[in-house]
Amino acid sequence: MDPPACDADLVPRRIESAKEDCPSFECDLSDTEIVHKIAQVFVPGLATACVDNTTGDMFRSPASVAVDIRKEMVDYLMQRSETFLAESVISEHGREAEASDHPYDIIGDFVDDFASSKRNLFSRVSGWLLSEKREDNIDDFVQEMEMNGFWLLDRREAIAQTLLKNVDFKNAFHCDMKFNSAEELAGHGHNCSFKSMTCANEGCNSRFCASHLKKHDSICPFKIIPCEQKCSDGIMRREMDRHCITVCPMKLVNCPFYAVGCESAIPYCVIEQHCSDNLHSHLVCILQSIHKEASEDHLRQRVEQLEKVASSSQLAEARDARSLIYKVKHLEAKLGPLEVHSKDKDSEENVEISNRENCL
Repeated sequence: MDPPACDADLVPRRIESAKEDCPSFECDLSDTEIVHKIAQVFVPGLATACVDNTTGDMFRSPASVAVDIRKEMVDYLMQRSETFLAESVISEHGREAEASDHPYDIIGDFVDDFASSKRNLFSRVSGWLLSEKREDNIDDFVQEMEMNGFWLLDRREAIAQTLLKNVDFKNAFHCDMKFNSAEELAGHGHNCSFKSMTCANEGCNSRFCASHLKKHDSICPFKIIPCEQKCSDGIMRREMDRHCITVCPMKLVNCPFYAVGCESAIPYCVIEQHCSDNLHSHLVCILQSIHKEASEDHLRQRVEQLEKVASSSQLAEARDARSLIYKVKHLEAKLGPLEVHSKDKDSEENVEISNRENCL
């Protein structure tokens, strides 16, 4: 494919007013994001037109007609955009449903209309338009044009910018200010809300107009922000989820004694403090797992005995259920077996018999 012809340079141009002795200088800045978005629809639209125009033709291929159809497409889009305002006024008096007034939707419709107009007879009368092969051929031709640099993005954006100005009659996406001198225009360019900017966050290459700076900053995936879990680190926004569930010292984890009954969820960085503060309750949990038949009173008494024969630091050294069970069993070997008084057993049996009688 031949490279595209050079498009008109989009630089601030001198506009002749009604009075020749009163020249004005027009700001040509537009919403960078919308311009880029519009430029993205041109290649798929061109590919569709070329594929549908040559389907069933043994002597022509999409690539062989791409240069000519591209020129037709640009001329068509320019003509439609220039007459859009008049068409809109006429359609307001018709019965058609109200269409979107967003420039992207308007120009997208123009591209679809052009592609439809290039269908040959075979495409119109066959089932080609609904076939999967058609979609595959269009996708393949899009990739071929992109690989060969057939229609470079900056040149498509130049066309998109002109089209945008033609259809944006509300002036919502481009600047329409005019000035009496080049100096005034240059001064305005530094403060224009449509001035193009590049994100300052390292790793982000996004471009946007100045009026969208706050919006982009609030969602930029490369911006460094405070940790959502209130740790002291600053984290790149796109890495926040991974940080919070992997390395963040404030991530919530189960207590090391969860398996024996402690159901606390605590920040990772305070595990040691939690274990030290809750040593007594953890001992009760351990003893419950060892002496399943013992009452709570007996377990509390046993905990007191363990705390008397062992220093608190000796027991606090155990940071998980397995190591604390080992220490408890070692200490219980010195204390002897846990005795459950028969009075308590009789009381428990009486309670159980009473419950059975109530059930009957």
